[in-house]
Amino acid sequence: MGKLILVPTPIGNLEDITLRALRVLKEADFILAEDTRTTGMLLKHYQIESKMFSHHKFNEHNTVEKITQRIKGGETAAMVSDAGTPGISDPGYLLVNHCITNGIEVECLPGATALIPAIVMAGLPNDRFCFEGFLPPKKGRQKKLTALQQEERTMVFYESPHRLVKTLNQSAEFFGLERKAAVCRELSKFYEEIKRGSLEELIKYYTDHPPKGEIVLVIEGNREL
Repeated sequence: MGKLILVPTPIGNLEDITLRALRVLKEADFILAEDTRTTGMLLKHYQIESKMFSHHKFNEHNTVEKITQRIKGGETAAMVSDAGTPGISDPGYLLVNHCITNGIEVECLPGATALIPAIVMAGLPNDRFCFEGFLPPKKGRQKKLTALQQEERTMVFYESPHRLVKTLNQSAEFFGLERKAAVCRELSKFYEEIKRGSLEELIKYYTDHPPKGEIVLVIEGNREL
């Protein structure tokens, strides 16, 4: 029987990939990619010619059984997302769970993720923190923020640039304008930017300077409890 290997890929700088990850991608019988075009650029850069198949949130329910059978037949599959570690706010969980249920070995390599650099560079307490991924875009958003009002740990969110100001405003509504936060944008890329301050200060800044790129939002926990 083969196995499933989750392989973290760079979140920006192509040098942020381990030698082990490159070896696994070269040796895998096939690679499962969230977007074959994005992964194709990485493979071309490192002259990797392994077969690649599309595996994303829109087709994973239809492909998971076929993939599992191939692994059971002795093939090794390497799974990547567009950037970072598969399964962290990206496809991965469904296939991992299916493989475990079928007695297939699952391995995950250490490597790139936007979560850890952001929490380290935010300058907020990081001995305890909670990762909330993406807030619900509409339904359930206020319910989630209400539940987090009592959260004492530093909170980490992924966010898109066009929703950042909305999220900052809603965070200020539920957590207070003076709550400390950091917006970590385009981590590891040429235009990397870390803005720290109160939610009020960050709202003003990003209202005047609409952001672009991938964003990690770090917000201080409730320190009054």
